[in-house]
Amino acid sequence: MQPVDKAAHTPRIIALANQKGGVGKTTTAINLAAGLATQGFRVLLIDIDPQGNASTGLGIGYENRRRGTYALIGEDAPAADLIQETSIPGLSVIAADTELAGAELELVMSDRREFRLRDAIARIGGEYDVILIDCPPSLGLLTLNALVAAQAVIVPLQCEFFALEGISQLVRTINSLCKSLNTALKLEGIVLTMYDRRNNLSELVAADARGFFGDRVMETVIPRNIRISEAQSHGQAVMFYDARSSGSQAYKALSEEVIARLALKAGRKGKKQG
Repeated sequence: MQPVDKAAHTPRIIALANQKGGVGKTTTAINLAAGLATQGFRVLLIDIDPQGNASTGLGIGYENRRRGTYALIGEDAPAADLIQETSIPGLSVIAADTELAGAELELVMSDRREFRLRDAIARIGGEYDVILIDCPPSLGLLTLNALVAAQAVIVPLQCEFFALEGISQLVRTINSLCKSLNTALKLEGIVLTMYDRRNNLSELVAADARGFFGDRVMETVIPRNIRISEAQSHGQAVMFYDARSSGSQAYKALSEEVIARLALKAGRKGKKQG
């Protein structure tokens, strides 16, 4: 296998963001990362949510973590010292460490405070095809760092009342950044999550979202499915926990849609998983 030319191969950087908690953001980060890895992509998931649920959901508990994202953006530590492999071939993680909770206060006084994550990712080089960033449920300095570093934003949107109202502030932030700190940033897609076909409210929220955002709402809809939650409690992506479940099939379809929407290409040929 030929080595990847780091100078020629630049990873696509995708932030998963929503300032509202409980919308399936981290769940989508975990399962999208796993889905892309099974499609042959080399994926790095950077967990900048101090809760660290993306790390735990991929089987990296606090007792098994190295230094993580705090060291990456707060101490300029080499990424190679922080990256951990997961049980999924092709998927690596920089986990959230306990010190990350105080990072926003410390970053306020830092030079290039909005660019700390972008600068850190630039030092990683071309070892990955896709870098996913799981953001905190807020629009603070950590999320701002992710949006400045990213080229695309994917927003999970819960199919419940007030969901659309909450997303408007995030969209305004993205539009503002596009004019100032990151002109390459694009709202690439909105993913409807926790969709219940038996519930008229889910249908109404989906219709309103598509009516307002048009084709920026992804075709793939993530259903309410207990297997998704069960998988995370076992430190697994749902497609490895129960490949036949509706949640697994939905995240597989979402991965394929993201690949098509972003025209993603692997830097080297990967072996697809079942």
